[in-house]
Amino acid sequence: MPPPPDAPASPGGSSSLSSLRIEKAPAAVFARKRRRKWPWIILILLLLIGGLWFSGVLTPAVPVTPATASLVYPAQTFTVLNASGYVVAQRKAAVAAKITSQLVELAVEEGSRVTRGQVLGRLEGMDVAAGVVRAEALVAAATRQIAAAERREAETRAQLVEAELTYRRYTKLVAADVAAQSDLDAAESGFKSLTAELAARAAETRAAESQLDAANAALDEARVNLSYTEITAPFDAVVLTKDADVGDIVTPLGAAAGSKASVVTIADMSTLMVEADVSESNIAGVKPAQPCVVQLDALPGERFPGKVHMIVPTADRAKASIMVKVAFDTLDARILPEMSAKVAFLSREPNEAERAPLLCVPAAAVVREDDAAFVFRIVDGRAARTPVTTGQTLGDLIEIASGLTAGAQVVVSPPKGLADGQPVNPREG
Repeated sequence: MPPPPDAPASPGGSSSLSSLRIEKAPAAVFARKRRRKWPWIILILLLLIGGLWFSGVLTPAVPVTPATASLVYPAQTFTVLNASGYVVAQRKAAVAAKITSQLVELAVEEGSRVTRGQVLGRLEGMDVAAGVVRAEALVAAATRQIAAAERREAETRAQLVEAELTYRRYTKLVAADVAAQSDLDAAESGFKSLTAELAARAAETRAAESQLDAANAALDEARVNLSYTEITAPFDAVVLTKDADVGDIVTPLGAAAGSKASVVTIADMSTLMVEADVSESNIAGVKPAQPCVVQLDALPGERFPGKVHMIVPTADRAKASIMVKVAFDTLDARILPEMSAKVAFLSREPNEAERAPLLCVPAAAVVREDDAAFVFRIVDGRAARTPVTTGQTLGDLIEIASGLTAGAQVVVSPPKGLADGQPVNPREG
């Protein structure tokens, strides 16, 4: 409040400072402001408590044992034993060359189907081809020599016939005392000379024929050597790997540095079998022609029926196991060599109904009330009561005909009092 106009001024302006005052608000104003804040604080506390309640902080989760609904094959219930192994082609070859030369052509690649006798590749063979031409020339020359020798032999034979007639005529004339003995001697000498000459001509012909035989043998050898420049398939197969490229030096043994011993590796896909190692202690449970089910790691959702083809009559000392070969009842195009496989040896042949997989859960997961059955699914950390329809029992598993899908997690042996929506804490074991 300003000082009255007639008030004396204090020295140094002290009267003006003493006249300044801070007005205080009434207490009622502050009380009203505090009352306005309480509803918001209570609302925030209620929301916080509700969030803690629904998150499970204020309601501790019930520990439960989880299990997964999965597809199970009924054949598992009469499986004698299981073994692992690999798919192996029983007829397989690393196709190589018989001569050392450079690969100039490769006509196949991985996955190519080939037939017996089909050319897979060619080696450089100009020198071998020249040898064939040379052998063919020798055969032609020997053939001409035979023709000439036969012609000379024929001429000598004709002369011999004439000489023989002359000799016989002079023999009669001398006997009739018409010709001189000297004429008979000359005719006889000519006959004998031509007889010897004919024998010589025949020997020449035989020599020429021998030369022709030798030339033909050399030609056959040259042609065989030429055939070695063509690498052919020994049987119908599929090319698995390409082991050499055009330009590589191919040798029969691959001993030279940088050389290749084989050109391609092929396998007869119709001879695929699973070679499984069975422990010596379990081999008594395996019999020839025993039904089996094969599962491939590459095709986990498939099961392939088969039978025991052979029990190899020897043991692996290092692994204490015996190899068992299992043949597929029907080969699938997706089955490839060297795939890893698991084999289930069965006690009997499964019927058609037992070949299809069934959706199963542990029997302890199913709760029954009156005529109804249900399970507790685990959904987002809470128990969800789910009605189900059950089917046949497979050991400690039970079929779920409806109500669940593969991969769903359920509670095994639900604790007493477990309610729908209650938080759960899945624990293994």
